[in-house]
Amino acid sequence: MTITVFLFSLMGSMALGIPIAFSLLLCGAALMWHMNMFDAQILAQNLIEGSNSFPLLAVPFFMLAGEIMNAGGLSRRIVNFAMACVGHIKGGLGYVTIMAAVIMAALSGSAVADAAALASLLLPMMVAAGHDRARSAGLIASAGIIAPVIPPSIGFVIFGVAGNVSISKLFMAGIVPGVLLGGSLWITWWWLARQEVVSVPPRKSFGEISVALREATWALVLPVIVVFGLKFGVFTPTEAAVVAAMYALVISTFVYKELNFKSLYPLFVASAKTSAIVMFLVAAAMVSAWLITVANLPGELVVLLQPMLDSPKLLMLTIMVITMVVGTALDMTPTILLLTPVLMPVVKAAGIDPVYFGVLFIINNAIGLITPPVGTVLNAVAGVGKVSMDEVTRGVMPFMVAQFIIMFAMVAFPQIVMVPARWFY
Repeated sequence: MTITVFLFSLMGSMALGIPIAFSLLLCGAALMWHMNMFDAQILAQNLIEGSNSFPLLAVPFFMLAGEIMNAGGLSRRIVNFAMACVGHIKGGLGYVTIMAAVIMAALSGSAVADAAALASLLLPMMVAAGHDRARSAGLIASAGIIAPVIPPSIGFVIFGVAGNVSISKLFMAGIVPGVLLGGSLWITWWWLARQEVVSVPPRKSFGEISVALREATWALVLPVIVVFGLKFGVFTPTEAAVVAAMYALVISTFVYKELNFKSLYPLFVASAKTSAIVMFLVAAAMVSAWLITVANLPGELVVLLQPMLDSPKLLMLTIMVITMVVGTALDMTPTILLLTPVLMPVVKAAGIDPVYFGVLFIINNAIGLITPPVGTVLNAVAGVGKVSMDEVTRGVMPFMVAQFIIMFAMVAFPQIVMVPARWFY
């Protein structure tokens, strides 16, 4: 009965068009009423405590870092460097997109920000070269979702806080899977674009490549600083977010000189608005998470999935399918916040490594950003690139399938994630 009240109150509120954060609060209130323990003061206390977390400070700083990188020229220089390296190959603009997406993922951790930047920079060039508009938009959207997998990742921060899992280990474990997602896009693009008749820019000289590398060096140094700083314990993930934001600010303002103090104000406002939305979602979800624990919903789910506890791979497969279905209707952050407190006890009961589960869970949620009908990244690419949602949805399908294949390969062979992850630890 408790599970019924939980699902009916949450889904019913969302069906009525109530914003997700308020739906989560209504769901919490419904659970309290069902358990005869309704108290507005407890509700308010848990709402405040939900966002009162030091690790969550990483979220606004990574948001700010992403805004500064896109406006301060770091993203454009990365695209120019990728263009100089592989732009002359047939279908080279697609490879540029994938290379740039992987590098930019190591800068911001925001799928929407990266996809929007790539769409504004590369989509017009791809269409002008003769590439299919829908396929190009689909590639950009699917490349953008690598951002939540390669560190620094906002998704890993939120999952780590909600599931009490080491964020540093999640960051390290996400490096190889993120690169593999990029590799799946590379192969898929090669297969699809091989028959296209497109204009190919001339090969860049060694000198031009050197110039592009020199201009992009300051941007390329940041991922190295973050990864090595985390690996050797120089700073925590939260401090890494501050380092990323300050580094981007200094480079954009004093090195590239594309930002001045007057132009920083709208960037701070934009990142503050986005951070406020995310943090309110987190706070509201923590109310539901606390009540989920009090109502022992995880215990009921453990009993329900008891037959699968002896087969971790079958359990992971089931969880991934459930997450895929939920991801078609919910955005990444609420999905993480809703499912993590429910699924983590089941995962631990089955003896599955929480870091391994977290990586696959975030990959699944990242792909959910391009699954219709509520794909946030699809909407971002469609808006920025002035492409219809139908076109983007059609174009993204083969790339989405390729990324799901990689994800399920990791379910079948956990060593793909854990062997390199332990080295990075």
